[in-house]
Amino acid sequence: MLNSFNAQAAQSLLLVIDIQEKLQPAMKRFEQVKQITMQLAKAAELLQVPALLTEQYKQGLGETDLQIQQQFKQVNYFDKTHFSACKEPGFLEQLATYQRQQIIVVGMEAHVCVLQTCFDLLANGYQVFLIADGVSSRNDLHRELAIEQLRQAGAVISCAESVIFQWTDIAATPVFKEILKIVK
Repeated sequence: MLNSFNAQAAQSLLLVIDIQEKLQPAMKRFEQVKQITMQLAKAAELLQVPALLTEQYKQGLGETDLQIQQQFKQVNYFDKTHFSACKEPGFLEQLATYQRQQIIVVGMEAHVCVLQTCFDLLANGYQVFLIADGVSSRNDLHRELAIEQLRQAGAVISCAESVIFQWTDIAATPVFKEILKIVK
C-alpha cells in the first residue's frame, strides 16, 4: 500500500459505482455527482488514469447515465448484484489487472454500494480516495454518515478538484492548461 495521501495518476484507478439512469429521480445530488464524474473522466483520460464502472442490477436500474457513458472513451463495465462490488465473482481479479493501488471512488448510493465496496477495498489493501462531492444517497444524512464511516475506516476523504490537481502534479505545462479547462 502507498503511504502517500496525494493521489498519483500512475497509481490511480477511477471507480464509478452505479450512476444509473433509474436512480436519478431518487438521488438528491444526481446532477452534481454526474458533473463531478464527467470532470474526473476528462482528467483521467488526459492523464492516462484507467476507469472502471459498475452497474448494479442493470435489468432493474438501467445502464450508466448516457452522458457519463459518452464521456469515457476507454472504460470497462462490471455488472453486479452484490452491494459490494468486491464480493462479485471476478471483480477483485479484474481490479488487480490494472496494477493500481489508489482507487478514486465516486457513485451511489453512498451508504450502500459505495460504502460496502470501499470497506472491502480497504480490507483488500487498496488505498481508497472517496470523492465527497461525487457521492450521493437518497437521504443527505445517510450520505454524511457514510463519509464519516469511511473516514474512520481509513479512506482519504477528498474532492474531485483536489484529486485532479494531485494527478496533474505540476503547473506551466501543456497538460496543466488542458486541466484548467476541465476544472473551470
